[in-house]
Amino acid sequence: MLILNRREVESLLDLDQLIESLAPEMIELSKGSISMPARGIVQIQEKHGILATMPVYLNSSKILSTKLVSVYPENESRGLPSHQAVILVFDSATGSALALMDGTSITGARTAAGSALATRTLARPEAQILALLGTGVQARSHIRAVMRVRKIREVRVWGRSAEKAVSLAQEISREHGIQARGLTSLQETLVGAEIVCATTHSADPVVLGEWLKPGVHVNSVGLNAQGREVDEAAVLKALVVVESRDQALAPAPSGANDLTWLIQKGVITREHIHAELGEILSGARPGRTSPEQITLYKSVGVAVQDAVAAQLVLDAARQQKIGREIDI
Repeated sequence: MLILNRREVESLLDLDQLIESLAPEMIELSKGSISMPARGIVQIQEKHGILATMPVYLNSSKILSTKLVSVYPENESRGLPSHQAVILVFDSATGSALALMDGTSITGARTAAGSALATRTLARPEAQILALLGTGVQARSHIRAVMRVRKIREVRVWGRSAEKAVSLAQEISREHGIQARGLTSLQETLVGAEIVCATTHSADPVVLGEWLKPGVHVNSVGLNAQGREVDEAAVLKALVVVESRDQALAPAPSGANDLTWLIQKGVITREHIHAELGEILSGARPGRTSPEQITLYKSVGVAVQDAVAAQLVLDAARQQKIGREIDI
C-alpha cells in the first residue's frame, strides 16, 4: 500500500485538472450511476465535533475509495484545521487497499474545485468582484480555485477577526497581484459583489439576501449543526443548486440547515432546489436564465469529489514515483 503525506498530496494534486475531472463524475452522480450511501456520522457532543465515513464507488471510472474525516469547528481557535481526514483508495477488482493518503488537503482542494465548477457554470461571464467570507483553509482554497474560472479584479475579505481578514487580503494581493481588502463590515463586503464565497462555520447567517445584488452567484460551503450560513431571504431569492439532493437534505449535522430548516418551517418545499450541479452540466436542467438571476450553490461535500481527487493524486504519485510502499 502506498502512503502519501500532506506535503506530497499537495504537490501532486493539480487544481485545474481536478476542476475538469469533477464535471463528468458530477454528471454520473446525478444520473444515479454512482454508488454513494449517506455518510455515517459519530457525534462527539462535548467537543461539538463529528467523525464521518464517506465511501463511494464510481462505476464508470472504477474508482473505489472511502474518506474518514473529523470536523471540529473549535479547532481554528487552537491553530488546527477544522477538518482533518485520511483517504483510502482500493482496487475495485480485488478490494485490495492501494493507497492511504492525507485527506485534509484533498478536502480543501476538492471543495473549492466544486465551487469553481459551479461558478464556471452559474456565474455571469463578466463577474469580477469576489466577496470572500471566512479566513481559514477554505477561504484560501476558494480564491485559488475561483480565479481559474473568472477574471477576478477585486477581492473583499470578511471574517470574525478583522486582523485575520486584513492579513488574508494582503496575502491575496501578494500572491495573485490583484486588489484585495480586508473589511469589518459584512454589508460593505456583500453589497455590489458579483461572486460570493462563504467558507465559515458560523451558526448565524453571513449570506444575507437583502445585501445581494441582482445577478450575483453565491457558493456556500459552511456547515454548522447548530446554525446556517445562508439566510431565508437569500434562499428565497436564489436559483438553488446542490451536489446531491439527498445529501443536501439529510438530517443535521450532515445536510444543509440553510435548506432543511426552511422546509421544516413550510417556507419552501424540496422542489425549491432547482437542480443538482450534474443535471445542469449534462443539460438535463437549465442553469442561469437571465443576467439578473441570483444563483446559489449550496455544498455539503460529497465523496465523489474526494474519490476523483484521490485517484488523480495516486496516478501522479505512481508516475513520479513518490510515496512509500508498506506491507500491512
